[in-house]
Amino acid sequence: MNVVPRTLSGDVPRPLLSYTEALAWLYSLQRFGIKLGLENTERLLRDLHISLGSARASRPVSGASPETSAAAKIIHVAGTNGKGSVCAMIDSICRAQGYRTGLFTSPHLITFRERIRVNGELVSEEAVASGLTAIRDLVTNWDPHPTFFEVTTALALKCFSEAKIDIVILETGMGGRLDATNAIQSDVSVITPIEFDHEKWLGQSLREIAVEKAGIIKRKVPVVSAAQRPEAEEAIRARAAECEAPIEYADASSMETPIALAGSYQKQNATLAIAALRAAKIDIGESAIIRGLANVEWPARFQRWDERTIIDGAHNPAAAQVLADTWREFFGDQRATLILAVLSDKDLRGICETLAPISDYCLLPKIRSARAAAPEELAEVLADTAPLLPYSITPSIADALSKARQRPHPILITGSLHFAGEVLAHLRGEPAAFEECAQ
Repeated sequence: MNVVPRTLSGDVPRPLLSYTEALAWLYSLQRFGIKLGLENTERLLRDLHISLGSARASRPVSGASPETSAAAKIIHVAGTNGKGSVCAMIDSICRAQGYRTGLFTSPHLITFRERIRVNGELVSEEAVASGLTAIRDLVTNWDPHPTFFEVTTALALKCFSEAKIDIVILETGMGGRLDATNAIQSDVSVITPIEFDHEKWLGQSLREIAVEKAGIIKRKVPVVSAAQRPEAEEAIRARAAECEAPIEYADASSMETPIALAGSYQKQNATLAIAALRAAKIDIGESAIIRGLANVEWPARFQRWDERTIIDGAHNPAAAQVLADTWREFFGDQRATLILAVLSDKDLRGICETLAPISDYCLLPKIRSARAAAPEELAEVLADTAPLLPYSITPSIADALSKARQRPHPILITGSLHFAGEVLAHLRGEPAAFEECAQ
């Protein structure tokens, strides 16, 4: 039997977890819920001897020995919508330039390993198993015990530290000020459009939410932001001024470079990604930008599965509005057969109101996620907000897809990234992911 040679806490070694056992332990931490704060993450990074900050790399160093490699540059991305796309674009551009990258995002769609990517590749099962074994043994007696997201963040940073990464791209899980990813010193703070989401944790007003998101801004570290609503912009500018951090608002009006991701709104995300790289003083050539944007992949963002099926993870009214606009961009006045599933803590009414005008018929499947709103509840909201839109409840995703394919309209599958992942797993014939937590 493989054992860990020595635990970080100095206790008697425990057996090395398999990948399956390691994930089972990690998902058991959901019992601790969501805890916003940096103390546990800072302690984890310290006790795991992880150091990635104080980045100084200014040119590609791929192939350099560990002894001569500069410390990694850290790009930290917060916001409500578009974070994942911006992170994916930064990662793709950097790899096109020849940098070795580490990308941390959430949630995953099908496999946990999607959250941690090393130079474009999913983290290995072996790295997950060994990393989580070390963390499990370290935190056994901690009080408070680290949460799912705190442990996952530490695992990602441990993997990046060991992989000798040149550039680390970190997406916040929720908020920013007290998000576990904020325990790392960054070289640029990036803020995508801020809208209403996670109000239970971040606040009931747009200004309160923006204050939390802007919490990733650090002293004298440059800030790059998308165009924001006035309340959000005011909060971001105030935090930047407090931190003496130079701020730039990315303007997408001149963006003409082709982007592999569909939708004109991706121009804003690409502009933000490029501006972030410039602000962090990372050496990127125009050819790398062109190749990176042409080859970027990010599933469930207006993803065309086949000629008549679109999958999108829109999970709040603002994202649903972008989705509706993009639908009209590609399909004009042609309406969709909508397959909809939304998590129960989201704005069901706002999402239904936004998607109803582009829909001809709605199918409401029962899905595996315990956090999903019951189809019957969603049906009541739909009947109230869009009484002229016919709908039916289906027992499964397979049944919903079968019924949708019998109709003449193109198919739109949306409402949640969790739902999008379950649909993709079904379509690919792959096992469904572990039940997801909020982050």
